[in-house]
Amino acid sequence: MNTHNSLGKLYLIPVTMGESDPMDVLPQTVKRAIELIDYYIVENEKTARKSIKGVFPEKKQSELVLFALNKHTDVKEHLSFIQPLLEGKNLGLMSEAGCPGVADPGAIIVKLAHEKGIQVIPLVGPSSILLAMMASGMNGQSFTFNGYLPIDKSEKKSALKNLEKLSFDKNQSQIFIETPYRNNKLLEDILQALQPSTHLCIATDITLPTEYIKTLRVADWKKTKVDLHNRPTIFIIHKM
Repeated sequence: MNTHNSLGKLYLIPVTMGESDPMDVLPQTVKRAIELIDYYIVENEKTARKSIKGVFPEKKQSELVLFALNKHTDVKEHLSFIQPLLEGKNLGLMSEAGCPGVADPGAIIVKLAHEKGIQVIPLVGPSSILLAMMASGMNGQSFTFNGYLPIDKSEKKSALKNLEKLSFDKNQSQIFIETPYRNNKLLEDILQALQPSTHLCIATDITLPTEYIKTLRVADWKKTKVDLHNRPTIFIIHKM
């Protein structure tokens, strides 16, 4: 049986949220971790290699051992992914964008690490959810991240109305996202479903040169043109 000291540590390594200089949005601790870690669990091998190269160009790509964790990964493989940790080697967990474990499949590996008594070390980096919340002017004391809304139009409409009511009843900001190619459609549905006085924050391309963050009432959004197609976007609503 491994003692705690002989186990590796699981580092949660944030990445940039698009084409931006990694050192503009990531602290030195991320660079140091990448310099020292050779084993990674990632969503996509190609983009992970690009991220690692961007942060620490001197890293030998041939020395990297990458395990792919995505919706196609069999649950049975998870244990083999954390094998290096059980053998005393440190392991990095990387998301496709932003912070691992938040709105990200990596959470399942973190849970497994806790079950095995492995130390989990989260590193500081950009979280689109928190950055959008910070910039929204809404209630940073009480908010909920709701993930994706239903795709079905009538279900989506009732979900939006429920979130609006919840927001008013609890004085709580409600955060949600959509697959980027459906953003414009979702915005249309939001403007149809919600009351004119409800506040809506749209935060898109956060930390990128094309960043756009604006909070307006629904009535004012109806008079505003914005194209969100294929741009990662966070939506926040609050009914005062």
